[in-house]
This record gives sequence, C-alpha cells and structure tokens, in this order.
Amino acid sequence: MTEPAAPAISTAQPEDFFQLLKPRVMSLVIFTAVTGLVVAKGDLDWISSAIAILCIAVGAGAAGALNMALEGETDALMRRTRGRPVAAGRVRKNDAMTFGVILSIFSVMLLGMATNWLAGGLLLLTILYYAVFYTLLLKRRTPQNIVIGGAAGAFPPVIGWAAATGQAPWQAWLLFLIIFLWTPPHSWALALYSAGDYAKAGIPMMPVARGAKSTRLQILLYTLVFVPVAIAPGLTGMGGYVYLGVSIVGGLGFLLLAFRLWRSRAGDQPDKAEAVGREAALYDVRAEAKPARNLFAFSILYLMALFAALLVESFTAVPGL
Repeated sequence: MTEPAAPAISTAQPEDFFQLLKPRVMSLVIFTAVTGLVVAKGDLDWISSAIAILCIAVGAGAAGALNMALEGETDALMRRTRGRPVAAGRVRKNDAMTFGVILSIFSVMLLGMATNWLAGGLLLLTILYYAVFYTLLLKRRTPQNIVIGGAAGAFPPVIGWAAATGQAPWQAWLLFLIIFLWTPPHSWALALYSAGDYAKAGIPMMPVARGAKSTRLQILLYTLVFVPVAIAPGLTGMGGYVYLGVSIVGGLGFLLLAFRLWRSRAGDQPDKAEAVGREAALYDVRAEAKPARNLFAFSILYLMALFAALLVESFTAVPGL
C-alpha cells in the first residue's frame, strides 16, 4: 500500500481544506443538531444557539479532517474516496492533521464557554470516538465497525440538546438511538454495491467479511428494530401527529425496501463499474444492485423527514397523543 505523494511545496487551495470537513456529512450533522437544540426548548438565546450549531458543525468537520488524514492511503484505493484532498495528494497528511486538531480545540473550547461543558465534553467525545476509536481501532478490525462506530454520527442531537438545556435526558438519547440504529442499514446498503472497493482497501465491511447474503439479512433485521424505534417519539409525546404519520408511512416504505433488498441478489456480483475500472456515480449501479441503491437513497430521505417533522412541530405546536 503506497501513500499518495504529497507535493514538496503545498499546492492546497481553500476548497481542498473545505472538502476535508466532509461538507455532505456536516450538513446532516447540522440538521440533527439543530433539531435537538430546538426540540429541547431550552432558554438559550439566539446568538449562543448560533454559536453552538457552528461549533458542532466545525467539530464534525474536524473529525472528518482527522479521518481523512489518517485514512489517506486507504481512501486512495477506493473509487468513492480517491478524489479526497489527502488521498489525491492535494493536501499533506500532516497539514490535514494539524487542521483537524486546531478545529477540534477551537470548537470544543468555544462550545463549552458559550453554552456549557456538558455540551463541550460530548463534542470532544464525538471527535475522539470517530477519529480514534472508529478510524484507528475499529474500521480494519471488525465487520461490526459501522455498528459501533455509528455512535459518532448519532451524538449531534444530544449535543444540541445539552447546549440548550445543560442536560441530556432520555428524549435526547432516543434521538441518538434513532440515528444509531439507522446507520447499519444505510451504510451496509451502500457497501453492498461498493464491496469491491472495501475489499481492495482491506476494510472488513460486512459484505466483504460475511458475504452479500448475510449482509442483506442483517439489513432486514436491523430495519425491523430501527423502524419501531423511529416511530417511538410519536407514541411518547415527544412528537405529534405529523411526526407519527411521517414515521409510520416512511417506516413502512423503509421496511418494504429492506424486504425487497433481502429477497434480491444485490452484492452477489461486483458492480459493473468496478468490473471495468471506470469512475461511477454513487447511484450508478447495475440492475441487480438497484435494491441496495434504493434503500440507501431512501434511508437518507427518511431520516431527514423524521427530524424535519420534529422541527416543524416544535415551531407550530402540533399536538400529539
């Protein structure tokens, strides 16, 4: 495995450092963190709230930069990630690491001072969990990497809630659990049609370590657990009728897609793009893999719809059960 060559003199552009922040992931982090902060109904003023969301976003970006710094060699082997700044050699590994560390310190300290140290501590835990525990310890050692490591992506609503109230009650952890259980079906659906990449990089994602058939079954089993948990806020008074309707209808759609994926042959054969070695879009897959692609795409919409429903209800006071 060869580390991507870094230029003798840095040629990195500002957009390269922006890409280190994983802006797509950051957008989801911001959305779920805002939901946690708003639903908590704390007494945080709007300036402190804006600072809190900024810090959570920057902290998530810092974790992404540290991940890319540590994973540059691996990313360079995979079609989906080889264009990333460190993998492509546009940003030096040490520069990305320094960038991530500085942003980590900045975001944690500012969040703690602007809101409270419970929120700051949770943000620090999230960064360390993703950059160290997941990236260095889990990713290459177990096919359960995304299950355990998925906790990192589930913390933002809890951090938002803690920033608003100084507490992290069970309602905040229910939001955490929704994202935590959502992550395996979402990630493994992608892995089913990217297994060739993971195998080449030596990452034991579930389709590589256990095979496509076992992965499809586990996606279905996780979905059977995830959907009732996703509906739970609508049954506990945390969410109203809008949330309950969105969670049930969307949950049935999620179950249907997971069942179709289980019955399919997605992942049994390498993707057409992998076979010929050409670049392919994230959703450009062969016919057999479409059930996996469909679940992957729908999972993003469903999670966003759940948190959007909670936001809408918080601003409009929609009644619940």
